[in-house]
Amino acid sequence: WGGKYPAIVRLWENAWAEFVPFLQFDVEIRKIVCTTNAIESINARIRKAVRARGHFPTDQAALKCVYLAVMSLDPTGTGRKRWTMRWKAALQAFDITFDGRLTAGRR
Repeated sequence: WGGKYPAIVRLWENAWAEFVPFLQFDVEIRKIVCTTNAIESINARIRKAVRARGHFPTDQAALKCVYLAVMSLDPTGTGRKRWTMRWKAALQAFDITFDGRLTAGRR
C-alpha cells in the first residue's frame, strides 16, 4: 500500500499509538463508537430545520426549533424500543468496562 497510498500509510503509522488502545474495548463498544450514521442523520435534520427558519428572535426560539426537529425524527415513540435493542449489548459492555460508572446514577 505504501507505493500506491503513501499518505494513508503515514497516517496509520502516526496514529498507531492512539489506535491500539481502542482495540482493547469489547466488539460491542467498538461497533457503537465507529457508527456515526445516526448522529450524522440527526445533525442533518437539525441543520435543515434551522436553515429553513433562517433566524431566531431568542435563544428559546432556537431551542424550540431544535427540539421539534429532534421530536419529528420519531413521532410515534416506537424508535426508542429499536434504539434500546441496538444499544443493549454496548451499554452492558460500557458498564462492565467502566466498572459501574454508567449505572451509578440510576440506583
